[in-house]
Amino acid sequence: MSVSYIAYCGACISVLKELNNIVEEPYMDEAFHVPQAQAYCRGDYASWDPKITTPPGLYIMSLLFKRVFMFKCSLPMLRLTTTLTLLALPIVLTRLLCFYRRIQPPSLLAPTLDAVVLSLFPIVWFFGFLYYTEVPSLVFVVATIVAATEDRHWLAAQECLLSCTFRQTNIIWTLYAYTTSQLMYLRYRRPGPGSREFGKLHDPSADQAKLADLYKSVLSLPGVLPDILPDFVPYALVLCVFVSLVVWNGGIVLGDKSNHIPVLHVPQIYYFFAFSTAFGWPVLISGVGGIPALLQKMYARTLGSKLRVMITAAVLAVMVLTVKLYTIHHPFLLSDNRHYTFYVWHRIYMSHWLAPYALVPAYLVCALAWFLRVGSEQSMLQTIALPVFALAILLPTPLLEPRYFMIPYLLMRMQIVNVPSWALVLEGMWYAAINFVTMGVFLYLPREGVGRFMW
Repeated sequence: MSVSYIAYCGACISVLKELNNIVEEPYMDEAFHVPQAQAYCRGDYASWDPKITTPPGLYIMSLLFKRVFMFKCSLPMLRLTTTLTLLALPIVLTRLLCFYRRIQPPSLLAPTLDAVVLSLFPIVWFFGFLYYTEVPSLVFVVATIVAATEDRHWLAAQECLLSCTFRQTNIIWTLYAYTTSQLMYLRYRRPGPGSREFGKLHDPSADQAKLADLYKSVLSLPGVLPDILPDFVPYALVLCVFVSLVVWNGGIVLGDKSNHIPVLHVPQIYYFFAFSTAFGWPVLISGVGGIPALLQKMYARTLGSKLRVMITAAVLAVMVLTVKLYTIHHPFLLSDNRHYTFYVWHRIYMSHWLAPYALVPAYLVCALAWFLRVGSEQSMLQTIALPVFALAILLPTPLLEPRYFMIPYLLMRMQIVNVPSWALVLEGMWYAAINFVTMGVFLYLPREGVGRFMW
């Protein structure tokens, strides 16, 4: 067991103990989740709180812990359920990071330092101590991708079903698991001695790709379909089950559908890249040549010629238009002042009518920076696959909520595998500082009449 993982586990247990000593009653969404889990522990599977919009995977997991390990269904033990998944997170992240590095993973209880650092990601870390679905959902999504990349597609399909019992939208990440596994398979496969020649997918390095390469990729796709379609069978079965359940339920949302109506929320993807840059800047600046090289590449892509200036202007104009037409002021965001997003929205986005439009160039810079950093290490299709699947998650979501960015951020960050030691240490220190402040504010600085602040 690595020293970093031992320290990580010790910190997790210490924080959970302190949180249970201070926050003795269910807080925020725990007020819905905890009674529902306790009903399951009593054997009452028929009752259901209509305010709960996610499937019962979290409660079933707590019930299994009760049956197998004799866990009680008290609030501290229910929180331990999610903290145990937080402890498991570096283990599954290590296997996915090793896949991207094309190296053999270490022993099970010796996660790598970068996996431990990523497990400190502030949104993940914070909700790992409350009885929420976020961290168990993340662990099963990553486990699904790991199984898919190891060509264990039937296992991946089973883990996909489990992940969807925590959050329905994880069905999208199941399709991403299949896609990324096949892209990497097609990228690295080589014909053996005397074997037949097989089709090749056109998938150049992302930082060298041009728009015409997308067209060439589409043309080359039929030649590789016979090689990758058989692996899709288990995922197709999962899709059939999922669609059947959605039809039976009358929609993807369980319970309270009125506050979770899908709408087109284009700026959500802009917020995601701004959010990712705010948290992941140590990695963004760690590429070859550092900040000067990154700025030079961004200048060449946006202002390097008259044609690029015209394209950049057109893109900015479209982004401004989408901000104008599709910005959503969600009632929860406007009224619930116990979340940091409430203050971001009121003090930045609503500070002046021009503020949302003034941020558009920053959104473009953030998105381009991530494309260049990921693209320096991944192929074209691998680089654009994640944003495409993230769109399916984020665009229909009306509420600005950092938890929705958690999975796509970590999956994007893990594709950057060549991170210098200094940048990894800086990233860990940045995450730790944020965790220290946000958890400290939550535990020790509640406001009279408002409550405890949280993400």
